[in-house]
Amino acid sequence: MKQLRRIEIRTQRLATQELSGSYHSVFKGQGLSFREVRAYAPGDDPRWIDWNVSARMNEAFVKVFVEEREMTVMLVVDASQSEQFGTRRSSKAQIAAEICALCAFSAIKNNDRVGLVLATEAIERLVPPLKGDKHVLRVVREILGHDPEYTGTNLKLALETLVKVAKRRSVAFVVSDFFATGFERALALAAAKHDVIPVMIVDPRDEELPDVGLAAFEDLETGEEIVVDTSDPAVRDHYKKAMRKLRTDRDRLFKKLALDAVIVKVGESYVNPIRDLFARRARRIRR
Repeated sequence: MKQLRRIEIRTQRLATQELSGSYHSVFKGQGLSFREVRAYAPGDDPRWIDWNVSARMNEAFVKVFVEEREMTVMLVVDASQSEQFGTRRSSKAQIAAEICALCAFSAIKNNDRVGLVLATEAIERLVPPLKGDKHVLRVVREILGHDPEYTGTNLKLALETLVKVAKRRSVAFVVSDFFATGFERALALAAAKHDVIPVMIVDPRDEELPDVGLAAFEDLETGEEIVVDTSDPAVRDHYKKAMRKLRTDRDRLFKKLALDAVIVKVGESYVNPIRDLFARRARRIRR
């Protein structure tokens, strides 16, 4: 509860002071809804003249529309055991909870709804989209305190579930280290229906091995163990190239699908990458 309270205080402040206005400007509603008719004024678009009302009143009236602001924000969160890894004070799971809290509080400040798909190799939790601070705290509590039944990762299933449960077009933050495979088609289908934003969480040790001599490594998802001689430059170089290729393949996939991907490094600010995301979108809108 202390951890939850700390996240609530920090992310609410960040959402209010730093991201609220940006969020509103870059995530638009689902369209326009009719509000009323009023007398025509010079400069009004003649396409919006209501000819039926104008004929009855013997003067021109135009339809007035307002943005249908309410949106749904879905958080698709990888809860597999690889997310428990972390070498910079916080685990990936902790960072994922704070990112989701920041996105969720930004959403409810704009009266949007927030839902959750929490997945490992199965769907661990489904939280329907609702509004309100208490609901956001429930979502963050599920991410932060959930004890997964399974250890593996199935992003394909998580994305397919997103498509099934979110009937209307939504903004979907997919938070994972993206070590999974076989989810590419599911991601493409989800991106065709929703505004999908991959948030890749990276620990420094994901990308480079330290030179610590013989070291035992355990796969957190399978339990498999292996002993590696990290003092061998060839071993470290092979690992670095393999992880670089994985990152390049992911970047290429996101670019191919025209997705606004975010990379958050454990131990560094997660606010700056989210702010940069909003800035990129704002520039595109202005153009």
